[in-house]
Amino acid sequence: MRGLPAAARDVADAVAAFRIWLMLAHTDVKQRYRRSVLGPFWITLSAVVSIIALALVYTQIFKVPTAEYLVFLTTGFIAWLYLSSLVMESCSVFIGAEGIIRQVNLPLGIHVFRMVWRNLIILAHNLVIVFLVLFYMGVGMSWATLLFFPAVILISLGAVALGYLLGGLCTRYRDIPPIVSSLVQVMFYVTPVIWPPKLLVGNEHLLTFNPFYYFLELLRAPLMGEAPAADVWVISITLVVAFAFAATAFMGRYRWRVAYWI
Repeated sequence: MRGLPAAARDVADAVAAFRIWLMLAHTDVKQRYRRSVLGPFWITLSAVVSIIALALVYTQIFKVPTAEYLVFLTTGFIAWLYLSSLVMESCSVFIGAEGIIRQVNLPLGIHVFRMVWRNLIILAHNLVIVFLVLFYMGVGMSWATLLFFPAVILISLGAVALGYLLGGLCTRYRDIPPIVSSLVQVMFYVTPVIWPPKLLVGNEHLLTFNPFYYFLELLRAPLMGEAPAADVWVISITLVVAFAFAATAFMGRYRWRVAYWI
């Protein structure tokens, strides 16, 4: 079976085999910190160190109140870690599963869902930092905070599509992963993770063509008790749909070749 039906069938079979990718994702996280005292919370500790270091430097550079900036930085940095990891790991989603793909006839989507679920587990660990900072700074929750959950669902759906697309492309063209890695590093500095968008007064158009900005705001705004702007939702949904169409077209045509490219 090839074409669009094949791509749809792969997704459906992967969803039906949810027990496999759930187990593999949990195993991935456990194996990464095997025999360590803190286990997966080493992820959280490393994020805390980065946030503290950035806060000490940039509160002096931007001349902003520490409390205000710490909330902004923490929510943005944790959201960025989630988004950047999804993009980076999408590149190696099939390459990293070479042994399984060569030996077992399973839907390719299992490896994509495994990657997405693994990053959701890590996000859950890192959210501990966010809620501790919000509590310490006295930032209250609101009904808008609940929008964080549909935002995560939307981004996860986009990550599934991106996993299929980038995973296939990077398997075929091994020069793409280092290019993506370099681009993600650059995007960290041109996306308002450590600097507030208000610094671009008169130059807001610089964010218009930055897809990371929309997904970042989709996650950060609810955590800060605010509802994301309507245009952020519209553009984010549009991007996810575009990823889905591109992934479906690519996998519908080349899905059967992935095992040979590896």
